[in-house]
Amino acid sequence: MSKGTLFDKVWQAHTVSVLPSGQTQLFIGLHLIHEVTSPQAFAMLRDRGLKVLYPDRTVATVDHIVPTENQARPFVDVLAEEMMQSLEQNAKENNIRFYNIGSGNQGIVHVIAPEQGLTQPGMTIACGDSHTSTHGAFGAIALGIGTSQVRDVLASQTLALSKLKVRRIEVNGELPPGVYAKDVILHIIRHLGVKGGVGYAYEYGGSAIAAMSIEERMTLCNMSIEGGARCGYVNPDETTYNYLKGRDFAPKGDDWDKAVEWWNSIRSDGDAEYDDVVQFNAADISPTVTWGITPGQGIGVAECIPALDSMPESEQAIASEAYKYMQLQPGQPIVGTKIDVCFVGSCTNGRLSDLREAAKFAKGHKVANGVKAFIVPGSERVKQQAEAEGLDKIFEAAGFEWREAGCSMCLAMNPDKLQGDQISASSSNRNFKGRQGSSTGRTLLMSPAMVIAAAIQGKVADVRELVS
Repeated sequence: MSKGTLFDKVWQAHTVSVLPSGQTQLFIGLHLIHEVTSPQAFAMLRDRGLKVLYPDRTVATVDHIVPTENQARPFVDVLAEEMMQSLEQNAKENNIRFYNIGSGNQGIVHVIAPEQGLTQPGMTIACGDSHTSTHGAFGAIALGIGTSQVRDVLASQTLALSKLKVRRIEVNGELPPGVYAKDVILHIIRHLGVKGGVGYAYEYGGSAIAAMSIEERMTLCNMSIEGGARCGYVNPDETTYNYLKGRDFAPKGDDWDKAVEWWNSIRSDGDAEYDDVVQFNAADISPTVTWGITPGQGIGVAECIPALDSMPESEQAIASEAYKYMQLQPGQPIVGTKIDVCFVGSCTNGRLSDLREAAKFAKGHKVANGVKAFIVPGSERVKQQAEAEGLDKIFEAAGFEWREAGCSMCLAMNPDKLQGDQISASSSNRNFKGRQGSSTGRTLLMSPAMVIAAAIQGKVADVRELVS
């Protein structure tokens, strides 16, 4: 088993006890909730006559079901309105901090916690959402949990968990132009597989990772779950501290200095032992696009869809399924694939840096005829900052719709949905069948810059060839 890693240190620091089952009872420092997985959990508490044990350690927002065009209440979708009312009531009854629409702080749960400094190194963080791994970018151990576990954290501020193995994934060298964190994680998943991380926490390191901004690291950690890992993290460093300093909930004054000292101490030791180490060369990574129905079915933008006999036998059945569903043929270049809808947003790529990069490529261009293209900021703060920089005007001038904050078409639990067998260029995190709202809709995952290139050309295009 691993020894001396950040994961081991944080796990040990938060261990309450070892249960008879052999699992660890782990204290959760920060609990994030939203409208989808919390109503049932609160109902379970009421059924048992229990209260939220530490309401000050829980923070709520609304994101999944929020319309991004018309946010007038009551929502047109009756179920969405019921979920909103349930969260509002539960937060009020239990004295939980709630960032509602119009508060200036609402947004996707994995965007608002970091931007406010709620997410900090060395924390254990839980949320009833699989992409909670995002927060690992700060050197936190962040876990997506199910509804019954949401109940457990509300009631006891702890979880019963089995300790994970730790795999270190190193990416060394300099990323080529036009290659982003999204391409890096799609490349990793392509090579390690969507089940390769089962039973593991992923520690990301190497010179390419060290050079990334915090928001790029968040993209990387966000999709750890798509590679089968339970969580992913990056050791905290000066980049982490520079991002956090001065944010709403970051330590202040002497407390800041003490915090940084502790954060440095929990970094993985130089002689830490890992259960596995995998290395990648940054120069080998190109702009990457998924062609199939799992995030592991990705290829470089200049490549062709792989032939069945080029794959391991264990992957051939799902590849055959993907060819049929995606209406694509083996040997077909991914470049030139016609696109109907282009979406920039989500907890993977809806932060300010993503929008800035997208705007660079949108400026001076126009969305192709017949393409629906829209930009959805990840939070009300991101939206406000983007508008202050004039990014919204750049997008609108290019023919993109500029929306309100929310999860939007990432999973389509709101009005933003694909229709029929439309094909989407998406900066989100999952390309499963029906993920974006239509049972026959098709999703190609790529970086925000690549989505912009697709919107302008009306087809999958290599962003490196787009001169803004």
